[in-house]
Amino acid sequence: MPVDKTEREVRTLVSQIEQGEIRLPEIQRGYVWKPTQVAKLVESLYRGYPSGSLLFWQTDEVPQTREAAISGPAGKSAVVPLYLLDGQQRVTSLHRVLTDHPQAVIVFNVETEKFQNQSAATAKDPRWIKVYDVLKPEADQYQLVGELHERNPDIPPGEISKRLQKLAAVPGHKFHMEVLRDFPYDEVTQIFVRVNSGGRSLKTSDLALATLSARWPGVLQKLEDEAKHWADRGYGDIDVTFLTRALTGAVLGRGLSAWSHARLVSATDDELDRGWATVRRGLCHLVSLLQNNLGASHSKLLPSMVVLLPLIVLLGEREDEHLDSGTADAILYWFLAATIRNRYSGSTDTRLGQDIPAARTDDPVRHLLDNLGVTGGVSIGPDDLAGRTVGSPYFFLSFLVAKEAGAKDWWGGIGISAAAEGSQSLEYHHIHPQATLKNHPEKYSKGEINDLANLAFISGKANRKISHRSPRDYFPTLGDQELTAHLIPLDEDLRDADRYRSFLSERRRLLADAMTGLLERFRPAWLSPASKSTDPLSGAVLEFEWYDNTTGDDVLFARARTNSGTWSGTMSAADLEDVVAAAEAGVDGDLTIAGESAPVRVQDELLEVPIGPFVVTGTLPEWRKVLDRERGDSRPVAALTDPGVNRWEGERLIFPVTSVD
Repeated sequence: MPVDKTEREVRTLVSQIEQGEIRLPEIQRGYVWKPTQVAKLVESLYRGYPSGSLLFWQTDEVPQTREAAISGPAGKSAVVPLYLLDGQQRVTSLHRVLTDHPQAVIVFNVETEKFQNQSAATAKDPRWIKVYDVLKPEADQYQLVGELHERNPDIPPGEISKRLQKLAAVPGHKFHMEVLRDFPYDEVTQIFVRVNSGGRSLKTSDLALATLSARWPGVLQKLEDEAKHWADRGYGDIDVTFLTRALTGAVLGRGLSAWSHARLVSATDDELDRGWATVRRGLCHLVSLLQNNLGASHSKLLPSMVVLLPLIVLLGEREDEHLDSGTADAILYWFLAATIRNRYSGSTDTRLGQDIPAARTDDPVRHLLDNLGVTGGVSIGPDDLAGRTVGSPYFFLSFLVAKEAGAKDWWGGIGISAAAEGSQSLEYHHIHPQATLKNHPEKYSKGEINDLANLAFISGKANRKISHRSPRDYFPTLGDQELTAHLIPLDEDLRDADRYRSFLSERRRLLADAMTGLLERFRPAWLSPASKSTDPLSGAVLEFEWYDNTTGDDVLFARARTNSGTWSGTMSAADLEDVVAAAEAGVDGDLTIAGESAPVRVQDELLEVPIGPFVVTGTLPEWRKVLDRERGDSRPVAALTDPGVNRWEGERLIFPVTSVD
């Protein structure tokens, strides 16, 4: 079984993709690179930096394939094709750049020799030129040099010409290639998994899908068809990645991990068939329960999709008999309790390894509640809602209780719904507008302003109509019933910004009572009534503030509060972004926080960062979303008061990054 080594130019690879001479085996994941990554690749080739090698497979077999993410379908090859195992993101990106793909509009700054994605700013700046305009076959270099010099007279034409020639040489860059010949599909899959585990690692779900594709040809089509079925019904988060997790959980009886692919290889055809039947049947029952019995019409409302996995197994393997209302309610009770307790915010694989087997017992809901530590009814108190915002699971419950109370949009008078579109699409509105609270003499913090108790669900049109008006001004245009349905106190004294903290306190009480009432409606009869709240994060708050530093690294300030005390500290925003980037490759790291080095871990596809009294945890997209939000709301570093150096000596609580304000 030889391995051939050769070289091939970029332009040749691009042509081979179009002609169908290079194809993607089903084990490949989809194209995921962002324009910034594409720009960096082009810059690396421009500067002559190492760009890695490519790994192909050539075989007389005809494996299942997937379409490359290029414009238009690939042709039908007249020769035996090469199947690309490693390098899909690079090769597809270069194809996009060289064929003027609308999602790869990379531009080049002829003065600074920088590359980036096209933007409104670069389109107006005479120094930037689209890379495709230089690389396209009919490009006239002499004409381009003249046009650029005319727009940039301070740059010598000779220098412009030299730089454009260097850029025009990119399609001639040669990639080193290794071609595996006559390897069987199952062995190629193992090579694929090892290559991607050793380099820029795939997520465990990608590795599991690759193994399933080799072990069970055609599975990707099954997953994509099933995902489309649920997307058409409002549950678009039941995507291929989620279905891979569900199938793996049904077959292996636990969550995904680095060893999942090895276990999947040994799974029998019967086990895979039964697992897939479990997933499909479980989803049919579960989604129906969520939509019809709970009012969760769309998956975008759900704070966590992982919490569905044990219930899919429970309902998918259940005897084909009538589901009585008591059992249905108990299932939803565990779903709500596990959601607000952030059951899978840390050690996801370990906890699924407890909960999936529990779902297979004779008394599954009781065992699932035992795993959650719930021995009596769950109660929600006002303190549980303090400091919570849109990322909190309580935000989901606030929508459910408002919907149950008959809340309507304040503009169209239509019941709130996640299905609404256009001007009626659902948004959340600051009841006391941010403009009236910022810079107020009471010095309301960002966390207080964005508090869950200050948010109501209304349409985008109603939100714009209200704009920055105080409740004192716009509440009189609404009837008491319209306010009550949104769990908003009617006391007129609470409508002024100087009484804002009292407003928060009263609305938290109304929301907490309604949420507890919702839970009680689903509480199984054998579980004792709700008592005092035992949420471990009750009263816990974590806030980030980003400060721009024109003379050095930007600073991220963190402020935390728990029942045990307060803490604050700073860290380098760039260092935290580097940690997130390293986590993408599955690499742990260190981060200096409040003057002390702290270990950062990547576990179960979650990034865990110890910050003061918390271990802040979340997926990489969740971390990026929080950092992007804070960067967009940054302040000058001169506004930062030195917090001093604080050390946290006590135990740390698991805190979801989605709950950071």
